Amino acid sequence: MAAGTLIDSNVLLDILTEDPVWGDWSTVALADAAEAGPLYINPIVYSEVSIRFTTVEALEDALPSDDYRREPIPWAAAFLAGKVFLDYRHNKGTRSTTLPDFFIGAHAAVAGLDLLTRDVGRYRTYFPTVALIAPET
Repeated sequence: MAAGTLIDSNVLLDILTEDPVWGDWSTVALADAAEAGPLYINPIVYSEVSIRFTTVEALEDALPSDDYRREPIPWAAAFLAGKVFLDYRHNKGTRSTTLPDFFIGAHAAVAGLDLLTRDVGRYRTYFPTVALIAPET
C-alpha cells in the first residue's frame, strides 16, 4: 500500500479552473485519494499550479498545507528523472515535452506514492512501478 498520493498539477488545475471536461472527474478522484491517505505536492507541481495565481498568498489559500503536504523531491528522484528523460529523448520523444513530468513520476516512484494524474502515457512507460490513479483506472 502506498504512503499517500502525489497529485499532478493537471488534476489541481482542472479543479481550480472548473474545467468543463475534466473538472468533475478530477474533483471526485481527488476526494477519493484524500479518503485513502495523505495528499502530497512537490515544488514542481506547486510551480505549475502557480501560473494561475497573482500572489503566493492566493496560491497558499488554494492549496492549504493542511490538505496538501509539501514534499521535497528526493535526490534519488532527481537522478531517476534525468535518466528516464534521457531514455525518452533517445526514443525520439518530442521536444515539446519538458523535464517536469519526469520529476513528478520519479518522485512518486522513489517515495512509493500513488500518482493522481490524467497524463498517463509517459508515466506508464517510464515509471511502471508507480500506481496511477487515472481516468482509465
